[in-house]
Amino acid sequence: MSTALETEEQQALRAAVAALGKRYGRDYMTSVVRDGAHPRELWAEAAKLGYLGVNLPEEYGGGGGGIVELSIVLEELGAAGSPLLMMIVSPAICGTVIARFGTDLQKQQWLPGLADGTLTMAFGITEPDAGSNSHRITTTARRDGDDWLLTGRKVFVSGVDIADATLIVGRTEDTRTGRLKPCLFIVPRDAPGFQRSQIDMELQAPEKQFELVLDDVRLPAEALVGGGDDAGLLQLFAGLNPERIMTAAFALGMGRYALGRAVEYARTRQVWKEPIGSHQAIAHPLAQAHIELELARLMMQKAARLYDEGDDIGAGEAANMAKYAAAEACVKAVDQAVHTLGGNGLTREHGIASLITAARVARIAPVSREMILNYVSHQSLGLPKSY
Repeated sequence: MSTALETEEQQALRAAVAALGKRYGRDYMTSVVRDGAHPRELWAEAAKLGYLGVNLPEEYGGGGGGIVELSIVLEELGAAGSPLLMMIVSPAICGTVIARFGTDLQKQQWLPGLADGTLTMAFGITEPDAGSNSHRITTTARRDGDDWLLTGRKVFVSGVDIADATLIVGRTEDTRTGRLKPCLFIVPRDAPGFQRSQIDMELQAPEKQFELVLDDVRLPAEALVGGGDDAGLLQLFAGLNPERIMTAAFALGMGRYALGRAVEYARTRQVWKEPIGSHQAIAHPLAQAHIELELARLMMQKAARLYDEGDDIGAGEAANMAKYAAAEACVKAVDQAVHTLGGNGLTREHGIASLITAARVARIAPVSREMILNYVSHQSLGLPKSY
């Protein structure tokens, strides 16, 4: 793996996180899943070493880096077999939104805890009837004196059971136009009227998925991110670009882990005279998987750099492309890894069969590959919309 595009500090971060991930590894994560627990030990140690908040401002206890550095952390933990999905949500989406748009009070209240891992935030945008169409979001907030009353439903929200609060995407009425416009609210986990129910998933992951019901959840004025009325759409996209970049990192790590296991097996597994890795039918698909993962990383690095440099529009295109490329590369790498091991690829002992389901997540979430193709065909190629 080439890291020549990274600074010495970034390469050192990659090596240090890889060493941490190796100490935990896939066995740790599978035992956490088996016990129905959360990877608290790894989360706490990564936080203590400064990895979780590496993208957050130094004045609030973060590392002062960007999404470039945070994506390195997640990719390397994933490559070791122990990714932390909540990194996508808590420091990348919520931390970024609050750091960029939050009031001074919101920054002081949340950023130090998000940086040192003592606070966790979930993110609720998807609705049962809206899917990828954010214009159909029906979760609405209305004024009641100085307070807000928030009502609606969300689905596929990760980690609500361990999150101190959830950043909810809703809509408020624009007093000038009368139209509903996006807004983000910080909803504490114990807020009256805020109910969660776990979704029964086939996916083997420590992070649980939830459906949320918000029934006139009363929130103080300061729960509205930024406190003003004008930045809702900007805030939303400021969080969605890091989400796509970090999902790419998640997929790249998983793909690298699966590929590594397959290469190790192909190098040592002997059926006839030579190890099976000497045969091109085995070796070439693994080489292709490696190439495609490396290409996807290049696009992820481009997207992260554009985002950290403040080019939100350029980062939007690159982040969507990176997420698409990494998801496709991940699915192919996992499939080829399982196939390389043959029957052993489906055993619990070798631990890669469960990645078949997990790899699909990167294709589906946070936005499907078809919606990314829509984005690229409309925004990049200028083709007319079908919707």
